[in-house]
Amino acid sequence: MALRISAKNLGHLALPDSCPRCFWIRTHCKLPYQIFPGIFSSIDCYTKKVIHLHLAETGGLPSWLVGFGDLGKPIPVPHFSRFFVIHPETGVTLTGVPDEMTESEAGMWILDYKTAKFTGNQDSLLPIYRAQLNGYALIAETLYQKPVVGLGLIYFEPVTDIASADGLIDSVGMSMGFKAKLLPIERDRELVPSLLEKAKAIHELPLPPVGRDKCQDCDLIAAICRHLG
Repeated sequence: MALRISAKNLGHLALPDSCPRCFWIRTHCKLPYQIFPGIFSSIDCYTKKVIHLHLAETGGLPSWLVGFGDLGKPIPVPHFSRFFVIHPETGVTLTGVPDEMTESEAGMWILDYKTAKFTGNQDSLLPIYRAQLNGYALIAETLYQKPVVGLGLIYFEPVTDIASADGLIDSVGMSMGFKAKLLPIERDRELVPSLLEKAKAIHELPLPPVGRDKCQDCDLIAAICRHLG
């Protein structure tokens, strides 16, 4: 079967320690790439609700987003069932939905939210995020036939350095603030096509390829196989 993969999962091939054997197993066995605690899904949903309510109530984007430049106006983010593209050169279906899309006279912006401490270019997951946003850009440009002129990550850092509980505690619990940190991402038009080529080549192998040297997941699978005899 032709490969269908999300932009984020494709981004795992951009990691310097990416393992082709693990990638083959995951695409053939439909294993999850990562499992996050449910609280992160709740925070992600909360973030989107707050920003969308702000848009509805004020008609504009939060003021701290001006750090990216002229984003224009928000545009509806399509449902995941419509936001995909079949890459013509590889036949791979690329999927995934960004958190936010805007459009200015120059073109479209694609933004994604991360609930994490901002570490800039030291973030070990940054190669995944670069591929993820560039994948969304490829899909958007194909669907809308308009250029994507900017990509950005918004890190929401929990504010834990507090001097007083005033205003943070009420009759039902307590509140936590989040501070936004912006990180522009380069629009790289060669990145995603090259990763799609690599993904297709690995996926179409009849058997799992040799794993990366010292891959802990490969070692764990080998130990399980030995145990099962």
